[in-house]
Amino acid sequence: MGKSKSKTNSIEYASDNMNSEVKLKREFGLFGGTCFIVGGMIGSGIFVSPVGILRETESVGMSLIIWLLCAFLALGGSLCYAELGTMIPKSGGEYAYLLEAMGALPAFLFSWTFTLVIRPATVAIVCLIMGTYTAEYITNSDCVDNDFLARIFAIMALLILTFINCTSVKAANQIQIWFTIAKLIVCAIIIVIGFIKIGKGNTEFINPQTSFKHSSPNGLSYALAFYQGLWAYEGWSFLNSLTEELKNPRRNLPLSLMIGIPFVALVYICMNIAYFTVITPEEMLASKAVAVTFAHRTMGGFAWIVPVGVCMSTFGAANASLFTAGRLPFVAAREGHMAQILGMVHAKRLTPQPAVMSVTAIALALICIGDFNGLLNYFSFAVWLFYSLTVLSLMMMRYTHSHWERPIKVPIVIPIIFFCASLYLIFAPIINTPEIEFLYAFIFIVFGILVFFAFVWYKLQVKGMDSMTKFLQKLLYVIPTSYNGKDDEQKTPL
Repeated sequence: MGKSKSKTNSIEYASDNMNSEVKLKREFGLFGGTCFIVGGMIGSGIFVSPVGILRETESVGMSLIIWLLCAFLALGGSLCYAELGTMIPKSGGEYAYLLEAMGALPAFLFSWTFTLVIRPATVAIVCLIMGTYTAEYITNSDCVDNDFLARIFAIMALLILTFINCTSVKAANQIQIWFTIAKLIVCAIIIVIGFIKIGKGNTEFINPQTSFKHSSPNGLSYALAFYQGLWAYEGWSFLNSLTEELKNPRRNLPLSLMIGIPFVALVYICMNIAYFTVITPEEMLASKAVAVTFAHRTMGGFAWIVPVGVCMSTFGAANASLFTAGRLPFVAAREGHMAQILGMVHAKRLTPQPAVMSVTAIALALICIGDFNGLLNYFSFAVWLFYSLTVLSLMMMRYTHSHWERPIKVPIVIPIIFFCASLYLIFAPIINTPEIEFLYAFIFIVFGILVFFAFVWYKLQVKGMDSMTKFLQKLLYVIPTSYNGKDDEQKTPL
């Protein structure tokens, strides 16, 4: 598909000193990368997902098994991504890998779906959860009665994070580090209290002999439990989206993944065990905020620490989501698959300001619209569709690009298992609960094919687009960039 090459150079840019040799700066080391993984994954999921998993599995023991299996699935996927990320050290994650292995169309459909729906919706959901916990803490009342206030807090948080991410990559990195530390302190408090309860004999619901009673016999319903659990683990692929901003990615990318994900899995399992030392399964199913319920039962006058910690946790997760979400349209625009303005960075700050602002605009609209959680659920099969295609691209390149240098090479059984699990997660919910919304999501993806051939393949021009690009360049003071690949001494042909 050679016709889809970027036409960035066809525009006469707004200023003579704006050249295409500007690159993203490498600001993240091993510690920063690990904090990005941990901080991006530990967000809202561990505080709300236990309810959904228990509802679908119907037993404590099986819910803990789902949490563990989700950890193995996330770790397996991250190992596959580590091989791809060290072999193709470009930002953009899945987009860069699909583009190299399968061509422009699959890569475009990924950027089309994730840029317009998945990533903005993810950012909006995390901000809304933060707003909900903040509203509950301030008003000391039920979250449902504070819907408007929760949206105000969510919008404020998103605008603050947008300003930070447009101003300084280093500041965004520092926020991630400090908020990761804060959320780990809250998690540690819950875990320590839980193990103290175990020492006192509160093991009724985590006893292996009784914890598997009443497990759901419906194998297809477990896919929905996996979706809940994997939402908590979402973020395992974040670091691949900013490879060009990672110092020594061939070393730090795989190490960050292999340190961060097992650590998060350990925290999640321990927190779930802690919950069940205090809260009965019936009480958990009735709880809107499991961690807050746990705190009120065990921490007395210090219970306020947990909702404050949850707010900080979700704020840090929103920062990671927005940071990585802005990198996808940035890289896609650089290849000519998105509007060219999205592939530019601020002339002085070197941040992908237009791309971040575009994601923010969509996320703000979703926050204002209201009930869009169903939208993200119905698009979840698309998420795993592209995850499966990405891992399939790894297996394909074992043959089509066998001569490429691979600093990390995972056993072939890992991508095979991950691919099969992805197929289950794609089709099981559709078979178990077939609804028209799945068709809408499919139509949206298919419509992307028409957009691709119209604007990428045949390069149809929208009247006034070049003038608009120049105007936005001057307004935002942004310039085009080139791929930042020199610093990592990558020898792989691209």
